[in-house]
Amino acid sequence: MKRQLIEKYWDYIVHNNPEVMFNLQESYSTSSYLNEKVESVMPMVHELELQGIQTGIIEEMCLKELTRELRPSKYLYLKGILEEDFERYADGLRESGLMTYELLNIMEACEPIFEEMGFCEENEDDRKIRYAIMGCVDEYLEESKLSMLK
Repeated sequence: MKRQLIEKYWDYIVHNNPEVMFNLQESYSTSSYLNEKVESVMPMVHELELQGIQTGIIEEMCLKELTRELRPSKYLYLKGILEEDFERYADGLRESGLMTYELLNIMEACEPIFEEMGFCEENEDDRKIRYAIMGCVDEYLEESKLSMLK
């Protein structure tokens, strides 16, 4: 069970929080991070197993707990904004193979807004946050000379 949780948790990080993936790899702490996090939910696993809960449901519940602090994904939020509101840029970044790289840079540029506005699951649909982030994305794209992708 532990191995499956580690694999699924890592898969979640890779697809939803690549900034976490890069930071862990850069600091050579991927294995210790994954082991520590999954170990923290093992008491929950054992308790649910004793209650006779099915393995698939246990994994789902544990992954929900493991990913709680990673949600909502700023990466996916920004990717959605880029694809919906800056489509030509998104297409150019995708074609050039720079989408993930630039999204991570955009995320860094927008971090003060995310922090100031308290971005979380409860307010990720807030229009004020979206418009503030859109302004930041627009500014980043213009300043970073990605306007050539128009």
